[in-house]
Amino acid sequence: MRKLKNEELGRLQVTEFKDAPKTPVVLILDNVRSLHNVGSVFRSADAFRVEKIYLCGITATPPHKDIRKTALGATESVAWAYAKETGSLLDTLRGTHQIWAVEQTQGSVSLDDFQPEAGKPYAFVLGHEVKGVAQEVIDKCQGVVEIPQLGTKHSLNISVAAGVVLWDFWVKTSGKKTSREPGTKRSTE
Repeated sequence: MRKLKNEELGRLQVTEFKDAPKTPVVLILDNVRSLHNVGSVFRSADAFRVEKIYLCGITATPPHKDIRKTALGATESVAWAYAKETGSLLDTLRGTHQIWAVEQTQGSVSLDDFQPEAGKPYAFVLGHEVKGVAQEVIDKCQGVVEIPQLGTKHSLNISVAAGVVLWDFWVKTSGKKTSREPGTKRSTE
């Protein structure tokens, strides 16, 4: 095996990314305090070509050096908007998106049992690093998806949770294989 060079990865330019078809999902960050987490979520959103990120409440917005440090340019490719009130944003998105909080609640759906419908737009709400998604926001969601965890902490960093949920959503809705056969070449479409 040989590590691939950046020019072999078939990466899109920012202008190509903006014109490319998007995965029908938006991420909503509900009062996320860490600028590094915000930047990392932008990178995951770029990797899975999400439609948009909504930054709500106290969540910082680009441009900011600490967001840029982890986003590595993804704030330029991924569409984003600021919303002061997460609940009001959910009221607006309700007509167009299935809205799911990523949280641990009574009656939550385990991520492995979550079956999103391909082609339908979804919104995932991720919350504050300590307090999680606010209850009044959960009350406005159609459901709650929970990432199974076996350790002692029973929580994941928000940026890790975003990546896990995006990967799961992409695998379940894209209709594409998730791995390459040994010895096959990477597509550069």
